[in-house]
Amino acid sequence: MNSHIYHTKAIRLQLLEAMRTGEYAGCGRLPRESVLAVRLGISRTQLRDILASLEREGFITRRHGVGTIINRHVLDVRPRMDIEIEFLDMIRQSGFTPAVAFIRTAQEEADEKTAAQLCIAPGTPMLRVSRLCTADGRPAIYCEDVIESALIQGGYTDEDLKLPIFHFLQQFCGVNPYLDLTDLRAVPADERLAEILQVPVGAPLLYMEEVDYDIDGKPVFCSAEYFADGIFRHTVMRKKL
Repeated sequence: MNSHIYHTKAIRLQLLEAMRTGEYAGCGRLPRESVLAVRLGISRTQLRDILASLEREGFITRRHGVGTIINRHVLDVRPRMDIEIEFLDMIRQSGFTPAVAFIRTAQEEADEKTAAQLCIAPGTPMLRVSRLCTADGRPAIYCEDVIESALIQGGYTDEDLKLPIFHFLQQFCGVNPYLDLTDLRAVPADERLAEILQVPVGAPLLYMEEVDYDIDGKPVFCSAEYFADGIFRHTVMRKKL
């Protein structure tokens, strides 16, 4: 990730926290763009890009002649399932202490389903990365990410895999996922998942089957994510167009 993008994301997070708990926590609106840009130490062009992203996600509403309204009913909802968020941050935002219980890797060949998802030939060498995240020590999220082995450049260690998968993709694969398409449904825990997540066989799990694409529309990796019941509040914001 280049420094400009990193800086923009950092300022965006800074502004979000200022609205939640900082200097704008008691305000109904943000200051004028000219004032806010100076306070944040960025150009008005950068600020407008940040405000546009916050408006798309419902945190603010910009109205001509009124200003930038802070939508606290949206701002106070955590986590949001319609916004990409790393697992440990999701657990933390839900009020728990996050940890990674284990990370396991396996070399395998793409099956028919994975091949179709990633537009590659069946039998293509793949790396599967499995991780279990806990909330206050309780198994909360089990995820299996599958990446084409040919994308991986240079050596990596188990420590590198402890970071969220997007860091690994950027650092070792030169891949920057741009968007994902995710299928959500409830599934019962089979014996394997019941053992991993420490729930009874048949217990309900939220299943998310995700395929990520780069900015050119090429699928770059896929994942299967399982969320234990009773830990998260799964909220989605939908705008009326």
